[in-house]
Amino acid sequence: MWVKICGVTRLEDAELCVAVGADALGLNFVPGSPRRVPTSMARAIAQRVRGRIEVVGVVADLAVDQAEQLLEETGVDVLQLHGAESPAELARLLPRAFKAIRVGSAADVALADGYAGDRLLVDARVEGALGGTGQSVDLELVRELVRRRRVILAGGLRPETVGEAIRESTPWGVDVASGVEEPGRPGVKLEPAVRAFVHAARRARAI
Repeated sequence: MWVKICGVTRLEDAELCVAVGADALGLNFVPGSPRRVPTSMARAIAQRVRGRIEVVGVVADLAVDQAEQLLEETGVDVLQLHGAESPAELARLLPRAFKAIRVGSAADVALADGYAGDRLLVDARVEGALGGTGQSVDLELVRELVRRRRVILAGGLRPETVGEAIRESTPWGVDVASGVEEPGRPGVKLEPAVRAFVHAARRARAI
């Protein structure tokens, strides 16, 4: 079970992700996001944890050359494309990128299946938001997609709900941001919640 802690904004939380055994941490570069990190902090985090955990940069609607420049400037390992990027744009960034799709209908699932790459993230569709809303994906909609692709499930997951979501939908991986944060402080992770989330995810897959 691949586990990602997203929306990391501090060095101490990056170290926490490593300590609890998460597979990846996410750094948000989307303008307007409360979890957005400056390039300097992203670079510091990537350098601190390099070789110990995968660092994912979350972006939306960057031109391909801008995305490539961000990879170079920050040292993140891979980009999560969370905007309206086309399959052709994703293809130009492979294997250092994967697509995130907001799912609210069967049409969204069909769209998701049109993107190449080893991984595919599905998040809840909430109008006016790209992610990090705490809303859950309709697991019935993505059930068949999960059988065919390496799907990372995001949206509304918390330590107390991730186990059931994994057992019900059997995704390849899970992703959490707001579900392990201090209330009212986006980007500030709670150590007990992060530990509990990783433990619950691992335990659910082992059962």
